[in-house]
Amino acid sequence: MSLLPDNATFHEQVEACFVAYRGRGVSLSAVDVELVDGWAAREVPFEVIARGIRKAAEAALVDAPAGEGALRSLKSARRAVESEITKYLKVSAGRTATDSAAAATDVEPFHLARHRRLVKALATLAREQPALEPVAQAIAALPFPADFQQANRHEDLALALVLRRTNERTSILREARRLVENASPASAAARLESLRFHRAALVRQRWSISAFW
Repeated sequence: MSLLPDNATFHEQVEACFVAYRGRGVSLSAVDVELVDGWAAREVPFEVIARGIRKAAEAALVDAPAGEGALRSLKSARRAVESEITKYLKVSAGRTATDSAAAATDVEPFHLARHRRLVKALATLAREQPALEPVAQAIAALPFPADFQQANRHEDLALALVLRRTNERTSILREARRLVENASPASAAARLESLRFHRAALVRQRWSISAFW
């Protein structure tokens, strides 16, 4: 997420993420704030939380009536966020051991594990849908991401390349714009982030990508 300055607090980052994925400006409720407090106490990277919120928002988009689709509250994203936290902690197990340097040699960083899953998922999709073979090859040829932000960029690039391979590109872009216009986010930055999210979510739906990673 790029809606806030680098010194934004964890709570501010989560709120900005929620606004962008939900599609309209809204203040976090007391229950939501308490939920964010709990996530902050677990000391996982913000990107892990953002990924969970995004997945919940995508699920809401699929289940909602035509033309709608928004998380009603941050609480409704709790299950997806907790799932991402569990995955992160499982991959990161042992990295806080006393001999952290030695432990790190046995545990792959989460953003690298995530990139490997992306490459594997695209290879699987390419076998089922040959039109995606160039996308799978392009992403497999990328250098391994150095951090969460770069891993996010790799995934965004993958979805953008997938979009180029479909004859429904124009209709997907039009639908994404319509959803954002209906939602009316709170700021220009949130609007842009919301457009990117809805576009990516529609691509995942069209190509059944969510089932793979």
